Amino acid sequence: MIQTTIQEIIVATLGDATIEQANEQYLQIVPEKLPAVCQLIHTHETCYFDMLSCLTGLDNGTTQQTMEVVYNLYSIPYEQKLTLKVVVPRENPVVPSVSHLWKTADWHEREAFDLLGIIFSNHPNLRRILLPEDWEGHPLRKDYQAQEYYHGIQVKY
Repeated sequence: MIQTTIQEIIVATLGDATIEQANEQYLQIVPEKLPAVCQLIHTHETCYFDMLSCLTGLDNGTTQQTMEVVYNLYSIPYEQKLTLKVVVPRENPVVPSVSHLWKTADWHEREAFDLLGIIFSNHPNLRRILLPEDWEGHPLRKDYQAQEYYHGIQVKY
């Protein structure tokens, strides 16, 4: 199955306003439509993307004022790959959670929250996963300023 067929299935089922951009590398999905798109491609008999290989958060910096979440999906029975992307504003980076569809999304979303500050709405346990709960800021953001001390221990060197 090729990506254009998947795109046709999404548009036929959920409408034209679901996909913001499409090219050979990825489908950019409207953030609000992400759960419906993921549910569709996870359960549709022609697609069946049963594995979330990776979920990556990106900070596009202060000039673009956006952040992205990239989903690398794989269909084991059909041996097909698909990349979805969601772009959100830096001031309010909120993306719906897909952890109810793919269990691996639970930790991936927590990591993106912890390191970039991307909030995954409806996540069952959205809290830091790598850094302590009282850590200040999100270290992978382009505008991150490292604190000098954490509980009396010098952080910067």
